Amino acid sequence: MFFISLAKWKNTPTKESTDKATKTLEELEKQGIKFRLYWTLGRYDAVVIVEAPTEKDAMKALLRFQGLVATETMVAVPREEAIKLI
Repeated sequence: MFFISLAKWKNTPTKESTDKATKTLEELEKQGIKFRLYWTLGRYDAVVIVEAPTEKDAMKALLRFQGLVATETMVAVPREEAIKLI
């Protein structure tokens, strides 16, 4: 399953906080949860694409970053799968 999260920093990111987040992302990757992150300009500070087996797995993974960012998360359906629903 895919999830799109729009994220806002709770505090200004630092080298220490980004290093800690990188370690967490590596741990989650070993558990089969994949993240693609893009820092952005505008209303949100980052867009995160999460690939996880279930909603619960995605939620558990995103909660690991609750001290760093506030998120708004949506379930994403690949275009090819969505077309089949029409």
